[in-house]
Amino acid sequence: MVHSAAKINPYYATGRRKRSVARVWLEDGGKEFVVNGRKVEDYFPHEVLRMVINQPFESTQLTSRFGVKVAVKGGGLSGQADAVRLGISRALLGVDPNLRPLLRKEGFLTRDPRKKERKKYGRKGARRSFQYTKR
Repeated sequence: MVHSAAKINPYYATGRRKRSVARVWLEDGGKEFVVNGRKVEDYFPHEVLRMVINQPFESTQLTSRFGVKVAVKGGGLSGQADAVRLGISRALLGVDPNLRPLLRKEGFLTRDPRKKERKKYGRKGARRSFQYTKR
């Protein structure tokens, strides 16, 4: 038996950035953009973050075709916005694999690998050492 969610939402992808993980579902013909059960304007109050999220849709001219449902956790708002952008880009490849060159050229399919560096033993932080005393 096929899972019911697979029939309803065939376009699913995961995006990651820093500590954030975003699970993205694109719904064909849907109208609303929901992030963690809230409207995107409420969850991402800054216009810049909403612009980052909508970049894959604008570059492919598919803005009004899909409804988007996102479950995102971890990290801060900036990392979450980048994770959602990667998830949307990957989900759009499920819609039309021919979009790959366009999304690749814009850099939306590249996972940003930068993460917080771990603290080392014998040091105060990841790289910070103790203050040097001459005498």
